[in-house]
This record gives sequence, C-alpha cells and structure tokens, in this order.
Amino acid sequence: MLVLSSCQQPKEKTEELKNSNRPNILFIPVDDLRPELGAYGNEIIKSPNIDALANNGVTFDRAYCQQAVCTTSRTSLLTGLRPDSTQVWDLKTHFRDNVPDVVTLPQYFKNNGYYTVGTGKTFHNTLQDSLAWNEYLHVDGFPFDPDAVYLNQDNLIIQKERELNRVKKGTAKFDKYGFIYTKAKAIEMADVDDDAYYDGAQTTMAIKKMRELKNLNQPFFLSVGFYKPHLPFNAPKKYWDLYNPEDIPLAENQFPPKNSPSFTVHGDAEMRSYADRKDLPRPHEQPYEETKQRELLHAYYACVSYIDAQIGRLMDELDRLGLKENTIVVLWGDHGWKLGEYNSWGKQTNYEIDTRVPLIISGKNVKEKGKITKSLAEFVDVYPTLLDMSGLNIPKHLHGKSLKPILENTNTSVKDAAYSQFLLGRFGPLKERKEERMGYAVRTDRYRYVEWYYWNKEENIKGDFIAKELFDHESDPEELINIANETSNKNILAQMSEELRKGFSL
Repeated sequence: MLVLSSCQQPKEKTEELKNSNRPNILFIPVDDLRPELGAYGNEIIKSPNIDALANNGVTFDRAYCQQAVCTTSRTSLLTGLRPDSTQVWDLKTHFRDNVPDVVTLPQYFKNNGYYTVGTGKTFHNTLQDSLAWNEYLHVDGFPFDPDAVYLNQDNLIIQKERELNRVKKGTAKFDKYGFIYTKAKAIEMADVDDDAYYDGAQTTMAIKKMRELKNLNQPFFLSVGFYKPHLPFNAPKKYWDLYNPEDIPLAENQFPPKNSPSFTVHGDAEMRSYADRKDLPRPHEQPYEETKQRELLHAYYACVSYIDAQIGRLMDELDRLGLKENTIVVLWGDHGWKLGEYNSWGKQTNYEIDTRVPLIISGKNVKEKGKITKSLAEFVDVYPTLLDMSGLNIPKHLHGKSLKPILENTNTSVKDAAYSQFLLGRFGPLKERKEERMGYAVRTDRYRYVEWYYWNKEENIKGDFIAKELFDHESDPEELINIANETSNKNILAQMSEELRKGFSL
C-alpha cells in the first residue's frame, strides 16, 4: 500500500500556459475493445477510422492492462498505480475510498492549466471522479449508465417486465435520472441513426464541446469514453449490414488451457445474465452452437464498426477546426474479451486474450508514423507518457514508464515485462464461494507465467500458494497448454518467478 501524500503536485499558473504550444489531449477509451482491428491485422473487421489514426501514430502490439475488468483496469491507467496499491480489484470499489488524495491523469492536467472535459465512460460507469474534470457531460434522456439502451420493441418489453418485477420485489435501484439499469437480450439490430444510441449522441455532444474548446485560450484534455462494444451488443442496422456472419472466423481454441486449474477460466456470468443467453455453455462443456456463435460475433463486429464511425466523426471535426496538428490522440480498450476462445464469452482472466489490449498513440509529438511496435507496454505507462509528451514533470510515485522513447523509435524497449492480476471470487456466481483467489501474472517477450494464491479478503493479503501456470509464446502463442508441471522447465520457472516478484511484493 503506497502512501500517496506526495501525489499532490504544485499547480502551474494557467496564465503561463495561455498562448503556449502545449498539445491538446484527445483521450478515447473504448469499453471491451479487443485488438480486433485492421491496424492489428484483422482483414475482415471494418475499422477504417481507427486504422487511419494508427497510420498517424504508433500501434502498440503488445500492450497489457493490469486487470481484465473495467473498474480496476481504468483505475490503474488513470492513477498510474497497480491494483494492489489502490486496492481496487472489483467493479464496485471507488479508488478514492482507499487512496483519497491520489491525483488522476486528467486531474494532473487540470492542475497544470489544462481545461478538462469528460464524457461517457472514462472512469467506470457511475463511479465518476469530480476532481478530474472542469466539466463532466452527459446526454439528456439517457440513463446515467447507458450500457443497456434498447430501441426495439421486443427488448423494451423484456426490459419493462424485469423492471416491474424488481419494483414489486423492492429491489429496484433508480439512478439520478430515474432509470433502472435493466438488461434484456444480449444483441440488438435497430434501423436507426447513430445518435439513437448513446455513443452516437455523445459524439455529437463532444463535437459541439470541441468547437467551444477551440476558442479557449488554454490547452484542453477531452475524454470521450465509448460504451460499445460492451454488452449488450446493440448497434444501428447499417453496421450489421457491413458483414456476412459466415465470413467471420470462429475461435479455434474452444477449450480451456490444458493442464491448468479448472477455476482459471470461469462461467461467463455477465453474458449469461441476458434473457437470450441462459443456454450459454460453461467453459468445460461443449461449445455454443455455431449459429449462436456467429450471431454474437456479428453483433460484436457491428458494434466495433459503429464506434469506429464515431471516432471518425471526432477526427474529422478535429481536422476541420484546425486542431489536429497540435493534439495528441490516445485510443485504448480497457481489456480484452473472449469471443469463443477457451469456450468462453467474456473477460476476467489472466491470459493473453483478456490482458492484451489495443493502444494507439497518434498525432503531435509522435515521431514514428504508421508504425507497429512489439515493445512491451502497460496501462500504467500511459500516465507518465502523456505527461512526458506534454512537457510536464512526471511524479516519482507512478508505477509505469514513459513510452515516449518508443514513439520516437519503435524498435526501442522501455521494459522487459508487463504485469497483470485477477481476483477470483467477487464476480457472478463465483462470489458465493467461501474463498477468494488471486492470480498474479507476468508477460515477458517469450513467456507468460502465473501464480495463484488463496486471498484473505478480510485483510486483503495473499494466503497459501495454490498453483502456477507457464506458457511459451514461441511454440504456443494462443496459450493452449500449461507447461509449468514439466520438469524440464525448472530453470525457466525459477527465472519467471523471480521476474514476477519484481512487479509484485510476493
């Protein structure tokens, strides 16, 4: 647990930044976005605007989140601290309950003369942070948490029935706008304009705000956090029409990793909570029937293309306003997401498929344009990178390293390993277990290594050792076979265990 009293940094005077050439920041978090884009080599998905963004910057092919679940991942990126320091390992904990004085990334820019504006999902859904923003914007007429916005009649009926049932039981929770967060089906194709769903409407709002920001005599930090492709996979029909579901390949590894503990890939509770996915098989059962797999893949791809179009609108307006040349654009997805891999449909593991994330840094002060780097990177690196690129001092307490050297030379490396972790026992049916388990993972150039421990949830410390996993990406890039129990790997295991301890106090 870090002592964060040193996090408060002295404010520079706003006047010193007026008329300066400090770059603007356009920050684009995208929820549940895999590195499933043209810029990452997918030739089927339609992502021309993100690909254009990549052509003006650097695409990090091996970037990793610190925990593959929304709140924790976003907290680590926005505080620059690993989960064990913020003690945010689940969806409900607000980091300010544990580290009240921490200065977040947008807050640091705000303290140093930037005008900060947040829209959509930057921090997790309803767990916002008022200290970060000069303004936080929300589109009128939508729920405070607009994940589950439906437009088709069949879904609206299911939604209303579930809401009425909750009201009768006394379990309904109304948000500050009078909405109840209620799921219906997991997918929806509606013949509507983009702004009928929240992400389109907030893009229109962000464009309007961008025009106002142009006239400020100070740099800005604008975050436009997109909700899709998070479940439910709802998108306008025109984006569904971009695809023939028969052209989208199914996952080849529809089985859990061999020789790994059975608990490491668990039951996809999030997907199963939707009205049309009660029949979703468990990871150790037979795979989902092919037509339903293709239905989900089609819906996910449609949502990605829908968000890609909104990003294109933002970039077009940035260019039209003459702001493009002096703006750093950062696009990131908060974690990976399984689309049938390991016979699973969700996030929340320590594996490559869930911890590897899209990260593209583009625009001002990026010297290498249109390059892909294999250098290892982590989300905790984003905070010091943006400060470094903007000419601001980097606080010493941050856990990451600046990636600026890689933006100047994509063959450069700033670290030898990336670290992730996951706490099992607080999500879906797993929360009924008496014990919790923490898995700590390290990814090097060649290997992924994981150690699992029982977790003492009263004291928030690890308990007894349970198991270990080792995957060799040279021979097994999909992490299909755990080789930790092979005696020939004794020396490698010792090396990787030592590497793991460099990132965690184990």
